[in-house]
Order: sequence, then structure tokens, then C-alpha cells
Amino acid sequence: MNFARIALAAVVATVVDAVFGFVVYGNLLADEFARHPGVYRPLDSQLAYMPFLFGGIFIAMVGAAAIYARGYEGGSGLQEGFRYGLIVALVPMGYAAIVGYSLTNIGRHLALSMVAASYVEWVLAGVVIGLIYKPAASAARRAG
Repeated sequence: MNFARIALAAVVATVVDAVFGFVVYGNLLADEFARHPGVYRPLDSQLAYMPFLFGGIFIAMVGAAAIYARGYEGGSGLQEGFRYGLIVALVPMGYAAIVGYSLTNIGRHLALSMVAASYVEWVLAGVVIGLIYKPAASAARRAG
């Protein structure tokens, strides 16, 4: 595995995911989140928690990039990243969004929005990781 590329892929995916989150969760779904003040923090108090948010995204992206690298088969980064994203998206979609719906007091519309958003979010993360990650030169020679 190419640890430098895993780190780079994780950093780039974190930035892309943060932008996606700002647009989708912070703007497009903001009114939905505001309908559930007993579950989600008000927008004006979220700034104090941003280091945790970005740290959590980064940890997830390091894990996702490492899993991608471990399963890398040598194809096109775009295609492999897209396929990887389609599969890895099932984890947060099912576990976080659907299980989260069963455990929290949120409406069906927000839950379905979270399912769709998390799926797109992780497919995008997979593509970014696929485009950035390249195996170490010695591993590439062995695979070829």
C-alpha cells in the first residue's frame, strides 16, 4: 500500500466531503434539521463543534482510503473508485441513516433525505479516493 497516497486521498476526500456537507446538510437540508431541535444542534451553536466534525470526517476518510488501497485491483481510478463508492456507501446509508431513523425522533422525509445524501456523499468520496490513490511503485510492478 502507498501510505502517502492514502493520506493524500484522505485529505482531499475530507475537503470534498466537507464542501458536500456544507452544501447538502448545511444548506439544502438545514430546514429539515431545524424541525428536530431535540435531536440536532441549532446552527448557531455548531461552530464550537467543527473540530470534531472535521476530525470525524478525516478519520472516516483515512479508513475508507485504506480499505480502497487494500482492495485496489489496478484498474482505472475513476471506475474503481466509483464501484468502491457504490459499495462502501451502503454502510453509512444503512447503519447511520436507516438505523438512525429507527433510534431518533426524526421524520420520514429527513430520514429518506439522509439516506439519499449519504449514498451520494460516499459515492463521491469513493471517486475522489479512486482518482487520488495510486499504489506504491513496487506494488504496481508486482501487479503488472
